[in-house]
Amino acid sequence: MRILLINPNTLASVTDLVAAHVRRVAGTEAEFVPVTGRFGARYIASRAASGIAGHAALDALAEHVDGCDAVYLACFGDPGLAALKEISPVPVVGMAEASCRVAGKDRRRFAIVTGGVLWAPMLTEFVASLGLADRFAGVRTITPTGDRIADDPDAALADLATACLQCVVEDGAETVILGGAALAGLAGRIQGAVPVPVLCSVAVGTLAVLAAARSGGGSYGAPAVDSVGLGPALARRLAGASHASHD
Repeated sequence: MRILLINPNTLASVTDLVAAHVRRVAGTEAEFVPVTGRFGARYIASRAASGIAGHAALDALAEHVDGCDAVYLACFGDPGLAALKEISPVPVVGMAEASCRVAGKDRRRFAIVTGGVLWAPMLTEFVASLGLADRFAGVRTITPTGDRIADDPDAALADLATACLQCVVEDGAETVILGGAALAGLAGRIQGAVPVPVLCSVAVGTLAVLAAARSGGGSYGAPAVDSVGLGPALARRLAGASHASHD
């Protein structure tokens, strides 16, 4: 299997970090093709940056999806996910959606811990859009954004562990998602300090996209779109966007 791995921010170092972790989780089951956003924010930590990232993700899919069996949107918050699913000829899995669905399985109460204070309302709205608000204990953030955490993960471990523990003790979470591409691999390092499962969003998303690639499928189906000023690959993809749905 061949899976397109999209990091819709512009930090190649984050792409490399995620790709390395994904490959450790997947082993030899699939080849991952990592792509970094061609334009946009260095790291996504606001609504404006997320909006631009959705466009960057569409651009990356249009340019690189041919020959792939699935797409992994490796950004917690899933910018542009619905649009990607609409035009993609293969299944698309978002890191945040996959993590929330696993964390909330069997009606477990779950919480999210991530870096960057502006993510709290954004992720609360995102979870509600999935229909999981009734089992959501909330979001706790630490001040450094994911790119800063990736630069010095050791400095963030204590604050991340404290936030996860607060989710359990104060918010009643039965599972905590450590959310963020740049936080890949850190869940295992703080699990010992937290009395409930701490899920690595990168690993959970990896398992979900492997399952999606095995099962096949395709786009929702969309009408062709006339456009102006887009990248050539995206303009062509939109102009011929209608696909038979395999959902």
